[in-house]
Amino acid sequence: MTNPIITRVIPAIRMLTSTAAIKVVRFDQRSELVAVEDEEDLRAISFIKKGSGILVVDETIDPTEILDDLTVKLSAWSTSNNNQPDYILLKGIGLIAIADNAYDLDVLLGASPKELKNINGRVQQKIILVTGGAQGFGGGIAELLYAQGANVVIADLNEQTGTAMADALNSNNQTNQAFFTPVNVSNAESVELMIAATVKHFGGLDAIISNAGILRAGGLDEMTPETFALMTDVNYNGYFLCAKYASVVMKAQSKYKENYFTDIIQINSKSGLKGSNRNFAYAGGKFGGIGLTQSFAMELMPNKIKVNSICPGNFFEGPLWSDPEKGLFVQYLRAGKVPGAKEIEDVKAFYEAQVPAGRGCRVIDVVRAIFYVIEQEYETGQAIPVTGGQNMLN
Repeated sequence: MTNPIITRVIPAIRMLTSTAAIKVVRFDQRSELVAVEDEEDLRAISFIKKGSGILVVDETIDPTEILDDLTVKLSAWSTSNNNQPDYILLKGIGLIAIADNAYDLDVLLGASPKELKNINGRVQQKIILVTGGAQGFGGGIAELLYAQGANVVIADLNEQTGTAMADALNSNNQTNQAFFTPVNVSNAESVELMIAATVKHFGGLDAIISNAGILRAGGLDEMTPETFALMTDVNYNGYFLCAKYASVVMKAQSKYKENYFTDIIQINSKSGLKGSNRNFAYAGGKFGGIGLTQSFAMELMPNKIKVNSICPGNFFEGPLWSDPEKGLFVQYLRAGKVPGAKEIEDVKAFYEAQVPAGRGCRVIDVVRAIFYVIEQEYETGQAIPVTGGQNMLN
């Protein structure tokens, strides 16, 4: 089980210190900081910002005692100083740095100052986690959210690709940051560690986009029980685990910031809105995902947590469809799903012809739906089609 200091205390500190704009927070547990006894010892550490505001919390490991102490001390601090501290020292536990953006956190914790761009985008300084975010559809979502000012957490099984993507985004020299953390969404401990890593690095979580998924097409004759179980673990159970552990942090935030909304967003599929021939394992998981969305939405809205599914149709340009070995075009051709199709182009033309918009879905189409979901505060439990008119609600 994750340390409650991380899941309860740090998100609460983020909200308690966000008297105007929402802050970002970083939790540093370097041994030299854990060993600090008082403010004087902390100021003696070379990287601590000169003239900074420091608040010290008495040594205890009880989250309730920490937060009770903090609530009183932060209120008094705000009254006396008309601002918030730069650092909060949890004696014997670690140091919390507080800033307006992720770059300023780096500087507070020892990085050299430099000129960076402050992006004033639609999700500016929000903390948004994208599972399956290292490449393909998830990678495109992460890239566009970063471009609009979000602090993006890229979570993926592929550590090398995910780290490279975070580095590439950060090379844009913006005050918001990208951060990679490994995850296997079908494993509860791995998902819990992913959420903890996000909180330690940025201080909380404003939106989680449950995007990681796999697809193995096949009819009843071809589908093995092992493949069906794997798809269920990733596509259905993975969404449950993401919602379970993300909501702990989101609840902690909403408790200490009135009317602060956060989002759990599942990237579903048009296959979650209509059955899919010889693709029942995928469609079944997606149908189930919408059931989870509606149920989570009813449970979590009192905590100002909105839960919605976005249902794209036919991302033809990505590897899910176009990979020459494992893509859906190849799988559907081999499975005989498209009558008379002899080449991959025949399969592609068949699916394009079914879309009133005349093309497949693009990443920007889905990201615009994500913007809508995050920006509005009155809709939850919805399954939003992004299908070019191919699927319409009834």
